[in-house]
Amino acid sequence: MKKKFKLEDLDCANCAAKMEEAIKKIPGVNDAVVSFMTQKMTIDAEDERFEEIMDEVAKVCAKVEPDCRILR
Repeated sequence: MKKKFKLEDLDCANCAAKMEEAIKKIPGVNDAVVSFMTQKMTIDAEDERFEEIMDEVAKVCAKVEPDCRILR
């Protein structure tokens, strides 16, 4: 399943790159793109575990950029 999410308060391109790299390491994630310019994130992950994976994605994002929120 591939879904796009709006990001709020993503402060820098470097943080976006770090998030993207960390998200790609989560088991079940096929691909991830985090764009600082558009403040959007695209996640391609296993359908049956998508919500569980998104919880992990939220934790990873909070570690890199504590103020950033994923609007679901």
